[in-house]
Amino acid sequence: ILRLAEMCRRLETEEEKVLPFYPSSLAEGEQRDARRVLEETPAEPLAWAMRDYVGLERFWQRFNKVKLEEQALERERAALSQRNRRLRELLRQYLAGISVSQEVLGEPNPL
Repeated sequence: ILRLAEMCRRLETEEEKVLPFYPSSLAEGEQRDARRVLEETPAEPLAWAMRDYVGLERFWQRFNKVKLEEQALERERAALSQRNRRLRELLRQYLAGISVSQEVLGEPNPL
């Protein structure tokens, strides 16, 4: 696990290396309530099992951040792909308008 963490550390951006911990989105009162609940002795078996995984909270924060960035990049890629198709269509119309062929002469001139 340590070797894998070391390999991943090399792939981090400068921002991730300098600011590895992200601020909480909870209000101060909500943070106090969450700390109080974590300090209580759990009564349910699932709550006991969850205590073992509290240390992975930072991992899940970073994992979720990466997933959000991935979705944002996918949406940006789709938008750029659509724009590329539109520009190609405009270029095709322009080239058809400036070229002279029997096929072009039979259709209305887009220019």
